[in-house]
Amino acid sequence: MSNLEAFLHPVQAQETKKIIISNRFQQDGQPVPFVIRALSEEESRKIRESCTRKTRNRAGGVSSEFNADAFSVKMLIAGTVTPDFNSAELCSAYGTMDPMEVPGRMLLAGEYGRLSDAIAELSGFDDNIEGQAKN
Repeated sequence: MSNLEAFLHPVQAQETKKIIISNRFQQDGQPVPFVIRALSEEESRKIRESCTRKTRNRAGGVSSEFNADAFSVKMLIAGTVTPDFNSAELCSAYGTMDPMEVPGRMLLAGEYGRLSDAIAELSGFDDNIEGQAKN
């Protein structure tokens, strides 16, 4: 039997996941979970490209400048289902009309890190393939 079958029908990744990143966001005295989703490599590549600016240098060549901060925010926004950082109501509540500014205004540094790490893990960045292969 060929291994091709495994590539034609991969085990589906968990599409969304609820996580509590902080006790600051509550409803009826209970922490409200954020809903996150896995990002595909295609989505990641498109975000990476949108954060890369090509400019002509003095020698006439082209150089690329990557904005890692914008990449981080865009990945976080794309990977968060709830709350929707693009929501006009959420933007307005945090005093901006730019969704790119909402996570930084809304979240504490540790909360931002936990949310970002959870999206990365769900997207396969923290998979322990070696440990899975042994099992």
